[in-house]
Amino acid sequence: MCGICGFNWRNPDLAAKMSSVITHRGPDQSGVWCDDNVSLAHRRLSIIDLSDDGRQPMSNEDGTLQVVFNGEIYNFAEIREELEKHGHRFKSKADTEVILHGYEQWGFECVKKFIGMFAFALWDAPKKRLWIVRDRIGVKPLYWYHKAGRFVFGSEIKCILEDPEVERKVNHAALYAYLGFEFVPAPDTAFEDIHAMPAGHWGVLENGNFKVERYWDIGMPETCPVRSEGEMVERIRSLIDDAVRLRLVSDVPLGAFLSGGLDSSTIVAMMRKHNPGRLQTFTIGYEDKTFSEMDYAQQVADVFQTDHKVLIIDKMDRASLEKSIWHLDEPMTDLSSIPLMFICQKAKQYVTVCLSGEGGDEVFVGYDRFKAAKIASFFNALPDWFRRGVVGRFAESLADRPQKKGAVNMFKRFVEGALLPEEAMHLRWQYFMNKEFERNLFAPGYKALVGPFDPFRRVREHAANCASRDVVNREAYLDTRFMMTDSVLMKADKMSMASSLEIRVPLLDHRLVEYMGTVPGSWKLKGLTTKYIFRKALDGILPKNIVWRGKQGYSLPVKNLLRTQLKDYMIELLHEEPLVKEDFDAAYIDRLIDEHLSMKQNHNHVLWGLMNIAIWHRRFFTSEAPALPKYEVPAPAADNGKA
Repeated sequence: MCGICGFNWRNPDLAAKMSSVITHRGPDQSGVWCDDNVSLAHRRLSIIDLSDDGRQPMSNEDGTLQVVFNGEIYNFAEIREELEKHGHRFKSKADTEVILHGYEQWGFECVKKFIGMFAFALWDAPKKRLWIVRDRIGVKPLYWYHKAGRFVFGSEIKCILEDPEVERKVNHAALYAYLGFEFVPAPDTAFEDIHAMPAGHWGVLENGNFKVERYWDIGMPETCPVRSEGEMVERIRSLIDDAVRLRLVSDVPLGAFLSGGLDSSTIVAMMRKHNPGRLQTFTIGYEDKTFSEMDYAQQVADVFQTDHKVLIIDKMDRASLEKSIWHLDEPMTDLSSIPLMFICQKAKQYVTVCLSGEGGDEVFVGYDRFKAAKIASFFNALPDWFRRGVVGRFAESLADRPQKKGAVNMFKRFVEGALLPEEAMHLRWQYFMNKEFERNLFAPGYKALVGPFDPFRRVREHAANCASRDVVNREAYLDTRFMMTDSVLMKADKMSMASSLEIRVPLLDHRLVEYMGTVPGSWKLKGLTTKYIFRKALDGILPKNIVWRGKQGYSLPVKNLLRTQLKDYMIELLHEEPLVKEDFDAAYIDRLIDEHLSMKQNHNHVLWGLMNIAIWHRRFFTSEAPALPKYEVPAPAADNGKA
C-alpha cells in the first residue's frame, strides 16, 4: 500500500513536493525518477519484501521501463513463476516487479492476470508512452488532470493540486450530484478539470493524447445458468476461502475489523481457518445501543478466540471532522467515515494490515434498499393521488425518532424513496434530493449555472452497461459499479491511509464478484431475506444468530450529534462559509435547521452534506482553515492484548 504521482515533464523538485503531501500513504520510503518526458514519485508503506529491493520507482533490467505502484497483487508468486519459465529474471521479492516483467511479456494484457487491488503508472521510454491503471473493482484510487498539454496524476487529488499550474476551481455541477448521492460519481470530482479514473479502466498518454478505456466489467449474462443450491453454496465457500487465504500474505502484522455483522464475521472465520496463532480484531461501539453492534462482535471474537479490542466513540470534535475531509479530498457524507478513521488509528497501533468486509452488501445484496425496491412494486400499484396525497403527506407529518431505525423512521424513509422517479430503481433509497430541495435549496445563480437538473443521468449510463434482465442483479450491478466504487471504497482507502494502515477486502475478489454475477437474483434476495445464498454458505461456519440477523452497520449517529455536540458548529458553518452562501438559499437552510433541531424532520443528510461542502471549501480553497498537525504514524501500543 503506497501513494503514487507524476506528470509528463522533468521536475524532480515538484515530484518530491507532490509525494510529500501524501506521506501518510507511505511513510517508510520515498523515491523520485525523471527523464525529459516524465517524472514519477512514490511513497512506500512496506508490506511485502521490506528490503530496499522493493523501493520505487522500480525499473526493468535495462531501465527502459519504470513503474510506480500502489496496492497488492496477491497472486504475484504464481505470475512470477510463470514469467521465470519465459526467461525473466527477478531482482526482488516484491509484487511490483511482476508488473514490469508482465508488461514485457504480455503488454497491456498483463493486468488481466493480476488478482488484487492496484493503481499504477508505467512509463515505456522507447515508446514514450505512459500507462496508468486502476484495478477492476476500484479498491485503489487514481486521479488525473490533462489540460494545455499538461498531464498530472496521483493517488489523491491533493498531490495534483501541488502543481501551481493546476487551478483550484469548484465543480459546481458536481455538488448537485454529491448532495443527492452523498459522493461525486466518477469520472467527475468536486474539482473542475480533475478527473477520477473509473474502476476497471486504464488510460494511455501517447503523442500528447490521453485516452481512457474500460478493460473489465462484471459481465452479467442476460439469463443466469441453472445450478443447485448445494453447488452454489460450495462454490461461494471455496471462492471466499481462497480470497481470504491470498490476502493473508504479508511480511508485517495483520488483523481484521470485526463489526459483528455477517461480512466481517465471515472474514474472521476464514482467517482463523488459515491462521491458528494470534488473530487481532477491532471493533467500534457507541453508547447508543441502536447504533452499536459490540455484543455481536464480542460473540464472534469469543467463538474464534481472537485478541479483540473495542473502541468506544462517545464524542465528536471539529478537528476530527476537518481531518477526515482533508484526507477524503472531496465532500463525502458517508456516516461511517469518521468512525472508520478512528478505528484505523487504533488498529495501526497493533498492525499494519487489516482485512475488512467491504463489498458484501453490494455483491450479495444486503442493503435494505433492495427490500424497499421489492416492496415498492406493490406500493406503486396504488393510485398516484393516494400515494402522494395521503401516504406521502402522512409520512411527512410524522416526527423523527432519535434511534437509528425503528418503525416510524423506516416508514418515513421508505415513502420518501418510493415517491422518487422509478428510473433510479433501488437507488431511490440512497438518494437524498427531491423536487422540494431542488426548488428551494439552491440559489438562483446556481440554478442558472448548473440547471436543468438531471439527477439520475449517471445511473442510466451505468445501467446501460448491464446486459442482465434480472431486476435484482441489475440493482446489484449498479451498487457494485456505481455506488460502491466512489463512496464505500474511497472511504475505506482514504480513512485507512490517513493512519498508514492497509485495508484488504476479500469479498471483492474479482473472481467472486464475477461468479455472483451469474447467480440469479432470487437466490440473493429470497422473499425479503437479503443475502440468502451467502447466509446459506455460512450456515454451520458462523453462529446462527450472526448468520440470519438483519443488517445494522456502524454509521455515526449524526442526526443526534447535529442536535447536540455539533449544533453550534453546524450553524456557524452554514451561516458563514462563502461557498454555501453563494450556491444555496440561506433562508431555506435555516428552515431545515429549525425542523431538524425541533425533531419535526430528520434533515441530517442534507445538513451534514452542506457542512462537508463548507469544510471542504474552507480546507482546500481558503487560508482560513486551521493547520492540520504534521503527519505522524500512530505509535505502537504496548503489546499486552488490551486496547
